[in-house]
Amino acid sequence: MLTQRDRRAALTYFQLIEVAVVAAFRKAGVPLGRIRAAREWAAHALKSEHPFAEYRFKEEARHLWLDSSEVDVKPGTVLQADQEGQLTWETVIGRLREFEYEHEGIVLKWHVAGLESPIIIDPRISFGAPTVRGTPTWIIKGRWDAGESDTDIAEDFRIEKDEVREALKFEGILPGGRGELRLH
Repeated sequence: MLTQRDRRAALTYFQLIEVAVVAAFRKAGVPLGRIRAAREWAAHALKSEHPFAEYRFKEEARHLWLDSSEVDVKPGTVLQADQEGQLTWETVIGRLREFEYEHEGIVLKWHVAGLESPIIIDPRISFGAPTVRGTPTWIIKGRWDAGESDTDIAEDFRIEKDEVREALKFEGILPGGRGELRLH
């Protein structure tokens, strides 16, 4: 007999990135209908199973755009992805900054806790677990739970104490939540 957990399929990295991109667009106020329209158009026009993970989209005024560097159109122009690829001149349009695109435009690094945080998800490092300079945040939390100080953890993993604190915050351990941080 299948359990509820067995019935749920795990997300691939690209699917996870697409969910994160949709969440970022929603947070920016883009209506879900426009997000859906942009994804459907891009999947068809670009022949991409995961267009939000494979192409750099921009958001402005609650619309989604692809710039000329992503597709073969005149430089300095953008395609309005949520309007079936309507071509227009580029203005100041904001990129999703929490994603880093590498070879062939594919998202490979996700600053999951924001750009100011050292925590990233990169499928090439620790099987895609959230990390601080290569050290999974769950390992830092485990060392903390074992009673080690932030100084000892930082020294052992050759990271800064502030990065240890960011990892602990990411893992749900906040000052006052389970006692004050043991700072040494």
